[in-house]
Amino acid sequence: MKLPFSFFNRPCLEVSRDLVGKVLVRKTADTEIRLRITQTESYIGEEDTACHAHKGRTKRTEVMYMKAGTVYVYLCYGMHWLLNIVTGEEEKPEAVLIRACENYEGPAKLTKKLEITGEFNRKDITACEDFYIEDDGFKCHVVTDKRVGIGYASKEDQDKPWRFIIKNKASD
Repeated sequence: MKLPFSFFNRPCLEVSRDLVGKVLVRKTADTEIRLRITQTESYIGEEDTACHAHKGRTKRTEVMYMKAGTVYVYLCYGMHWLLNIVTGEEEKPEAVLIRACENYEGPAKLTKKLEITGEFNRKDITACEDFYIEDDGFKCHVVTDKRVGIGYASKEDQDKPWRFIIKNKASD
């Protein structure tokens, strides 16, 4: 089942946890790629020094203030596209970084595999026919850890357990 707007229109930490185990689907003219999400990270508001919106609304961060389900794709280090999904209420900037999928450990590796570029920025993932996230019923255990790659953030924000990682398949 394709995830609806209501899935993303919730607090970021809830969406981050619940995205682990879901499937990213990317359709092109030639193929359909399906990748299970294994790791996410939450970035929440202007008070979070690790969040791009920490310094307020800018041309780059404007997308984070949009409605839940909006895709936020940005270029990291001038060469790697990273994929985020906006969550929660409009005008309250928060987003989930899709950090890893099965066989693609790292946010740049998975966007390369899915052919995701800046052209996807501001798309509505709940309305796209060629790029969406679905729930196939897979159940898993999720553990938390500190976010990574945010050395610029305050120590307090670096230490928040806002990274969600698949541990193993849940037994039924």
